[in-house]
Amino acid sequence: MEIKVIQNELSKIDCDVIVAGLFEQPELNGSAAELNNALDGIISKYVIEKDKFEAKFGQTYILQTYDKIAASKVLLVGLGKEEELDIAKLRELGAKIAKKCDSTLKAKTVCLTPYGKGIEGISLYDATKAIVHGILIGAYKFDRYLGEKTSSIEVFEIAENNNPQEAENGAKTGQIIGEAVNIARDLINEPASVVTPEYLAETALQIEGLETKVMDEDEVGEMGMDAFLAVSYGSAEEPKFIHMKYTPDGTPKKKIAIIGKGLTFDSGGLDLKPPKSMRNMKTDMSGAAAVIGIMSKIRELKPNVEVHALIAATENMPGCAAYKPGDIIRALNGKTIEVDNTDAEGRLTLADAIAYAAKLDVDEIIDIATLTGACIVALGEEAAGIMGNNQELIDNLIKAGEKGAERFWQLPLYPEHATAIKSPVADIKNTGSTTGGGAMTAAAFLKEFTDNKNWAHIDIAGPAYLEKEMRGTPKGASGFTVASLIEYLIAQ
Repeated sequence: MEIKVIQNELSKIDCDVIVAGLFEQPELNGSAAELNNALDGIISKYVIEKDKFEAKFGQTYILQTYDKIAASKVLLVGLGKEEELDIAKLRELGAKIAKKCDSTLKAKTVCLTPYGKGIEGISLYDATKAIVHGILIGAYKFDRYLGEKTSSIEVFEIAENNNPQEAENGAKTGQIIGEAVNIARDLINEPASVVTPEYLAETALQIEGLETKVMDEDEVGEMGMDAFLAVSYGSAEEPKFIHMKYTPDGTPKKKIAIIGKGLTFDSGGLDLKPPKSMRNMKTDMSGAAAVIGIMSKIRELKPNVEVHALIAATENMPGCAAYKPGDIIRALNGKTIEVDNTDAEGRLTLADAIAYAAKLDVDEIIDIATLTGACIVALGEEAAGIMGNNQELIDNLIKAGEKGAERFWQLPLYPEHATAIKSPVADIKNTGSTTGGGAMTAAAFLKEFTDNKNWAHIDIAGPAYLEKEMRGTPKGASGFTVASLIEYLIAQ
């Protein structure tokens, strides 16, 4: 899809659909008022007065233009109450507009103006960025296995006459973010027979402008990543440890490690999952997909930070060599782990990845993982849980989530959570007590491998894969955390 900023009177823009936003208020203003004048008052007289269009958020009304203006149709979109419009709603609005213009109107060219600029501190740059980000989210389809492709939109135009350069900058960043999110979604939506550890490694190696190395089973073993390797033993697929490095021009302000959980399929191992729970376990590499999405676009974003992106990629399968409940394994940092449950495998792979990151002399470590069902119980699909050992880092990531239109909710890490993972036969065990708090005991386990580096853990088990549309993001893989971590990196 081509996205471009144009300068022109709305009535003269030749497109299939021109979109006008209306707030919940009696008087028309902005693009709606301009189009109303060009259409001889049809919007005010008929749409609002006669048909009682209320402009509730997301409400739409399709209007034929009958050659009164250059566009074939007008799509009126409700913006809701002006005081309630924020970045998240603008992104959602962009997604809803794209979906309506594509699925319902079958439009090839669409034009709109940036809504929300100047409201509650929303700049033209931020408004355009959020809308364009939403457009790419809403227009996304995973249709490569369908005989008939269904996408129709080819060009989205952003009309801005007063400050086109600021709109151009916002549109460019919004498009980069949206494309990065969709790269992650493609990886997650692919079947596990396609996205193997080898496939993730090959995808990482194809990203230009990075220093990337991939370590195989022998190299990982020589380093002492026995926790990661233990998970891989039941699978016919060889594990891969992926290290991508981005170095900015000049002296970096900070060095950051981002780690994505890379279980390309999780059967539960010998502690086998029930069939219903296994159905979507191709998505257990959503953290890894997010990291690849971010790194695929990082050269275009040019943040002034050095970024190390790490993925311990493997399957968790119940093969004849699979690791067993009761096994004791040793992680990269020397800690011994009693295997209490082979379905608590993600934290074992992350343990070695975090310990590896701690040796890289980084300032911060951020891990992203579909880690616990307990986090879904706590927060549903609406938010990710965030925990860590540095409050400033957690607060900054939550703020970045607001700019990326993603919700992070902080969960506590109490001393009791660390006590719950103590083992009588090893330093720690890979599950906590059975009385609850599973998201926190999992985080307490990961904390053991940080070497006291500034660290944040984001549990995306809920929002990584949606069972229904959520705030404009369609059902399926969401690419959660891509937008927020990009916002965090470029803010440094």
